[in-house]
Amino acid sequence: MAQSVEPEGAGVPAAAPAPTQATADAPPAVPAETVPAETGVGEAGLAEIIVTATRRDTNLQTTPVAVSAVDSSLINQAAPRDIGDLATFVPNFSAAKITGFNAASFALRGVSVNNIIVYYEAPVGVLLDDFVMPSVQTQLLDTFDIAQLEVLRGPQGTLFGKNTTGGAVTVRTKRPELDRIGGEARATYGSFNAYQLQGALNLPIITDVLGLRLVGSYAKSDGYMRNGYCYGPVVTFGPSKYAGVSGCGDGRRIGGTDVFSGRAKLLWEPTSDISALLQYEIIRDNSEPAVAIEDTPPGNNFLFNVLGVGGARNTGDPLDRHGLTFRETEYIETSKARVDVDGVFLNVNVDIGPGTITNVAGYRFQRSRLPNSTTGMGSIVAPDGDELALFDLNRSDNRKTWQEELRFASDFGGRFDFVSGVFYQREHVDFCVAQVLGFQDLVGATTPYGAWDDNPFVLCNDQRSRSTAVYAEGTYKFTDDLTLTVGGRYTWEKKKWRGRQQSFVQDITGDPTMTWRDVSLMELNDFGRFPTGVVSNSASFKEPTWRVSLGYRFSPTIYGYATYSRGFKGGGYNDQIGSFAPFGANLDAFAAAAAPTDPETADSYEAGVKTEFLDRRLRFNLTGFYVKYKDLQKQIVTPLSVNGQTFQVTRFFNAAAAEVKGIEAEVTAIPIEGLTLRANLGYQDGKYNEYVTPLPAGYDLATAPLDRAPKWQWAADAAYEHPIGDMGSVFLNGNVAYTGRNLFSQSITSPDENAYLQARTVFNGSIGFKGPDDAYSIRLIGRNLTDKRYRVSQLIVGGLWTFSNYAPPRSWAIEGSFKF
Repeated sequence: MAQSVEPEGAGVPAAAPAPTQATADAPPAVPAETVPAETGVGEAGLAEIIVTATRRDTNLQTTPVAVSAVDSSLINQAAPRDIGDLATFVPNFSAAKITGFNAASFALRGVSVNNIIVYYEAPVGVLLDDFVMPSVQTQLLDTFDIAQLEVLRGPQGTLFGKNTTGGAVTVRTKRPELDRIGGEARATYGSFNAYQLQGALNLPIITDVLGLRLVGSYAKSDGYMRNGYCYGPVVTFGPSKYAGVSGCGDGRRIGGTDVFSGRAKLLWEPTSDISALLQYEIIRDNSEPAVAIEDTPPGNNFLFNVLGVGGARNTGDPLDRHGLTFRETEYIETSKARVDVDGVFLNVNVDIGPGTITNVAGYRFQRSRLPNSTTGMGSIVAPDGDELALFDLNRSDNRKTWQEELRFASDFGGRFDFVSGVFYQREHVDFCVAQVLGFQDLVGATTPYGAWDDNPFVLCNDQRSRSTAVYAEGTYKFTDDLTLTVGGRYTWEKKKWRGRQQSFVQDITGDPTMTWRDVSLMELNDFGRFPTGVVSNSASFKEPTWRVSLGYRFSPTIYGYATYSRGFKGGGYNDQIGSFAPFGANLDAFAAAAAPTDPETADSYEAGVKTEFLDRRLRFNLTGFYVKYKDLQKQIVTPLSVNGQTFQVTRFFNAAAAEVKGIEAEVTAIPIEGLTLRANLGYQDGKYNEYVTPLPAGYDLATAPLDRAPKWQWAADAAYEHPIGDMGSVFLNGNVAYTGRNLFSQSITSPDENAYLQARTVFNGSIGFKGPDDAYSIRLIGRNLTDKRYRVSQLIVGGLWTFSNYAPPRSWAIEGSFKF
């Protein structure tokens, strides 16, 4: 979900002085709910960074895990629009959006998620205050209230929530302060009539015992794309009033944001040994759809080119030729998407002497209504004024998630300590998609109920799932310098799925007089009321995972470690099963096709060194890794022939085995007072060892590169502050980020049809002034300063068409803030 003033780009500007030294506000044995320390520069140089990657507070430089930390000071410098912008500060980590949706697409060490399938579990997990965020639609979190973000690179198979094969992003929000009244307000205005208002208020109710923190953010913009698609002359298969017509969109701005998000937090600390944080989360997203561009390459391999509506007609600035139909009927209101979230979470810590007991409980409800013109084109207009949508849809789901985690972190004060716990998550997902397939009217296809453009094709299914795990991880100090960590986790998962084949409302209800006007879309998910054609399937999985790590302090400033770990990602169902199958027929074959994939696994070998030099004015960390993936769950958009016509369907298979090796380097330096330099470098070399599906392929799929795995990524950032007497200080920043060419989605028919994202280098900058003690500030922010055009996602839709999303152009914003 977009929670930003402006849509997503690739680089992150920053402007602020180096932050001041801070320390953790709890002793090392206190678990992860503690507010982490901030990085900065003290009298001794770079401040210590406290991370929670081992479920207890530890110094980043002596933690035997590949983890990158971005604290609140760096977040304030970077002016990110959401947590995706912070990927710039993490090697081999990239953040994009799923094609056609405002949903997170994170990639790390050769694995990624490029689809919006509601049951698909991403290989890179996101945890917010220890609650596992199951939906990619709301993982692009607003950063205003974040205390620290950590990216754990590599499989997480012991301590963190549900298992992942790529890594995990853990986010800690700011806690109420019990001893002071305070607040912060921020306002931003910039390109595309974009503005954002953010505020936080801290209120101690009972000093040192009970406190309240209220946080809110509202963002709105007109969008940076224009409705300027062009088409025609249209070719039809048989007589049609649309034959021979041409046209273009009206050029209005589209793709704007309209988002409110907020949190209310109540912290209770009756004694020094007890802490309870109760939170309420709200999101109300009324943004326009993440508008795409019809981007089909020239040639007759795609149906849209044959019909005369392919992308070859469109030239010039791609941002001026996106398209949206503005349909308001047949379940599809493309002018508005909507995502609503309500969540309640309780995090409790109790220090019992030998250690701390932590309980994390939460419930989160998400309601998504996601209409869009997935072709990236608007309507085709006939001479009589009738409009035809080539392929509009509305993906709708209701998601309820419950989580409970109980753990114990010991603090024996000797050579051995451990963390152990139990984890439980239960989820209910109800899903329906309505599609209006107007292109069928151009190829001469018919329905029993009139034109395809007037009758939504509906597919509904649901899933009930639960995940239960027990885990333990212990660390033994052989000497003050040599430590061994061994951990394991055992996970049980159970999933139940029901669904019916795609069909028209009249067939689903059994009433030929009933249409979309008589029943809502999500009512068709009531399988008790409409049972015809419904099949069910269930599956259970159980997997052991583990981690072994050896760490050694070579000197007070040099620490090395080596780790072997295994992670897994659970098997799952496909919400698109049943597309274009004859309704009510071949139910046995349909049930077989609905079977889930098996889990995928990752075995990771890693070695790293973490160093500090020059009186802690230079910090350099280097990691080398090698990961073997087995039973990779691959999304393949496959062609499907029905009655002599070619369509497409998204299928998932445990199709591949792969290996990825690489290096990751991070450096922070303070060469002179007031100047902070940061840089990171990621290199990864990945390949498939095998790639076999039960479907016929036009070429050897294993010859393709891994999705979202550029060989090289690097970024560099410089921030400088210069005081101006007692008035305050001027601060400025420059940032550059490079991402190499990488595959976004793969065709099953030809390597020439694979969708690649080209290499790009993006520059950003900012300059500002702040008053004494950061009481107020104002700054000017510039993004994509060279005004580069580049795709951030692209999807091939079988043999029909290709559509893409582009990053924003050059933009500016002015931001003012004050604190009290």
